[in-house]
Amino acid sequence: MIGQITANDLKTKGISGIDELITDNAGVVITIRGIEKYVILPIEGYNQLREFELDAAIQESKNELANGKYFSDSIEAHLKRVSDV
Repeated sequence: MIGQITANDLKTKGISGIDELITDNAGVVITIRGIEKYVILPIEGYNQLREFELDAAIQESKNELANGKYFSDSIEAHLKRVSDV
């Protein structure tokens, strides 16, 4: 679950307001005038998110290799190909 704090509460309570919410939740959303604007995660949650992103990128690369979607030409040919786009 994600906790929520307004920007005004954050101004008055400071980091202790976030600490209170983080202990009971997986993260905190900061709202400004009722609109969700920012997310604060504990470092463990952030690191896990980054691992998921890396796993997805690795899987995408494996799929592209398996489907032959890659080039094996020289650096010069690659630079020419990408600069012509």
